[in-house]
Amino acid sequence: MSFRNEDARLLKRVEEKAQERSEAGLDGLVGGLESVIINVEPDHLKPAVEELLRYTGLDFAEAFETPERTTCVLEVEGGADFLLTCRKAGENPFLQYNDRPKSHAMPNARLETFVYKCRDLSRYVDIQKKRGIRFMTEEPVRTSEYLFIQTPPSPYTGNSLGFVEWLHEEGAYCVEQARPLEWFFLKPNLPHLKNIFELDHTATRVKAQERDDAILEFMDLTSYDFDFAVYVKSLNSITNVARMTREDYAQVFTSGIEPFVDEASSGPTEKFIHNYGLRVHHMAFRTENIDDTYKALGEDGMEFLVELVGSREDGLKQTFTMPSPHTYLVNEYIHRYDGFDGFFTKSNVTELTRATDRQ
Repeated sequence: MSFRNEDARLLKRVEEKAQERSEAGLDGLVGGLESVIINVEPDHLKPAVEELLRYTGLDFAEAFETPERTTCVLEVEGGADFLLTCRKAGENPFLQYNDRPKSHAMPNARLETFVYKCRDLSRYVDIQKKRGIRFMTEEPVRTSEYLFIQTPPSPYTGNSLGFVEWLHEEGAYCVEQARPLEWFFLKPNLPHLKNIFELDHTATRVKAQERDDAILEFMDLTSYDFDFAVYVKSLNSITNVARMTREDYAQVFTSGIEPFVDEASSGPTEKFIHNYGLRVHHMAFRTENIDDTYKALGEDGMEFLVELVGSREDGLKQTFTMPSPHTYLVNEYIHRYDGFDGFFTKSNVTELTRATDRQ
């Protein structure tokens, strides 16, 4: 029988998952997004940092290395930190999700891990292990500044979820076992960058037949709940939004309505997965004065998949950039006007989804 997504089945399972999570004692243990970890090829680390400094509101904070990784930390007030890394030793557990026709040239490049704050990590891990959840280490890793643990890459998303409990100062990533690097990156003095703020959401591409499992797995591990889905039938695509509160960073999952058949007929979402694998497609940054910002970014060399879509009357405007040559990630810039009571509009979602066919 052919498979086709529909929300009634998902909503029933969402309700059951929320009840199960509550009964396990997980409510309130996991907070909001603390950081994202983006891994790149070694010769792309510095250019990737420079790119984000040039085209977002992020500022350079520090760089350090351990025997396993080199890490650059970028930050923005009120939002998640960005940890850009490259591996120096050890195996890459994400490789199996990266080797696709259009991503095999940089097999180590992807947004790998979303890290969430946890107020009692030992208790969280104990509860989750009893529920059958697996982690990459038997117990949380203890450093001088924090406790940390993460899941293996998900078979539904290719993403890992990490959980951090700060022991002293929040955001102290350079622990006593690390060696600080005397690297300095100068942020361009471009006025329009003051219009670009924190990470609003990211969108992960998942297979049609695994949409429900991807969302439920995310609910299992965090305090987020499924909120709503936007269907674009003409493009065989569903945009699914999970949120903790209306003010927090949102996690988006985009899938097909029906599974991939071939590149000609399956639509841009399933086509992207076929070409690039399960992965985060784009990172959306909250943006003010988006018309002027879009124009200035273009004048500074940024190329776009689509022009601005939406309007003040619609309640929001958005655009997608061409994918980064260092991370494969697309930047989205999104401006919600005052009084907009929603997250997306179907017309915007349709135009942005159609634009991804250019990748």
